[in-house]
Amino acid sequence: MTEHEFRAIYLELIEENPLAVRAVLKVLEIEFSTDVPTLAVTCSDAPVLKVNLGFVAAECKKEAHVKALIIHEFLHILLRHTMSRGRITTERHIATDAVINAIIHRQLGTEYSGLMSHYYRDEEGLTQLLRPPSGLEVKGYVSPLRETALEIAWHGLYAGHLCADDIEEIANDFRDVREGHGEKLLGNHQPPGAAGSASEEEAPLPHVLEQALDRSLEAMNGDGIWRSPHARGVGAVAYQSEVLESNDGVDRWCRATFDVLKRHVDPDSNGSLTDVSPVDYLLPVLSGQDRRAALRSFWSPFLPEARWQSERMVSIGGTQIYLDVSGSMNAEMPLIVKLLGRLARYVQRPFWAFSNEVAPAVIKNGRLVADTTGGTSMACVLEHIAHTCPPAAVVVTDGYIEELSSKLIRSIRPTRLHAIVTRDGDSRLLGQARIPFTQLGRIPQ
Repeated sequence: MTEHEFRAIYLELIEENPLAVRAVLKVLEIEFSTDVPTLAVTCSDAPVLKVNLGFVAAECKKEAHVKALIIHEFLHILLRHTMSRGRITTERHIATDAVINAIIHRQLGTEYSGLMSHYYRDEEGLTQLLRPPSGLEVKGYVSPLRETALEIAWHGLYAGHLCADDIEEIANDFRDVREGHGEKLLGNHQPPGAAGSASEEEAPLPHVLEQALDRSLEAMNGDGIWRSPHARGVGAVAYQSEVLESNDGVDRWCRATFDVLKRHVDPDSNGSLTDVSPVDYLLPVLSGQDRRAALRSFWSPFLPEARWQSERMVSIGGTQIYLDVSGSMNAEMPLIVKLLGRLARYVQRPFWAFSNEVAPAVIKNGRLVADTTGGTSMACVLEHIAHTCPPAAVVVTDGYIEELSSKLIRSIRPTRLHAIVTRDGDSRLLGQARIPFTQLGRIPQ
């Protein structure tokens, strides 16, 4: 693992944005140092993510393990920032780390949690909660009556049934929590003045990091971390919460979002376009296109009606739809895709998906299907619009885009462009480029 490889994986993780990591990771500078055992974030005016590259090379067997390590540190900062309950004890330290590892396992799968499985493979007792149970260990517990309290907690934690408060209580009841257990925890061992250090008086977080954390918090809730998540203000990803069809709040959000989408894709407001459409009709005249009618004429006393095919001009919608599929649109995209299905007759086909390039996209069974490269680039969308010259275009994005050149913006002036920005997206660069946008409301839980 080289510095260049680590930076490449880091940037890829920002674009994927699992568990709302983007806002925080984009404000951190990376410094490779042996001053920290694993990873640490400094509490300086310009926050720095310190990385022990030797540890990463020794313990991370694949790129997903590196990403899991970075996400673990991100979640640790977030939890320590919001959880002011006095001195961080070893029990609480293990409890929060176990919950973080369980979140990574449940939300990102075994490819990511494989880091914990390997790193803590020899741990027993309380610290075995820092890794997910293996398949054999799950199958080995045939009857709940044979399980110990620790085994029940272990399975409950990784199934999402227990939270940090529960694990801390269990840790307090165990006598095997002694000095040295904290030495092998991922992250959390920072020098003085580092975010997440175990000192009794934590250094204040710099303003830029506080703002980034607040933006991450806006996309998260407390489900699965603490018993009273609203009192803590942080937790699992908001879009992992179950949304019921009868949820009045979600219905109101869908109606409001549908009104926004329809306002900008309505054919009455984007010009009159026509296209050739096939049309079928029946005539009592045999057609070479209808072989069944020709066969029927041999035995039927009446001349059968044969199917003829022709074409006619039909009005079509003139708006092109561009959908951001960079990996950070999981909250709203399923609902937006469903709403766009209702507006299909108003837009040009195919829909377009974009990341670092624009690719055709289709909606199959309520899901968006497209080939993309990852990342996010608004420039490729503007270039596509300039090349195809639609009368109108709507871009659905989280707003995390690059700075756009004035020349590129001028090239799309014939097209009426409007951006739909997700609730937790960033509209600043769109505003700087003077691209009209509407920011959606928050999806109710």
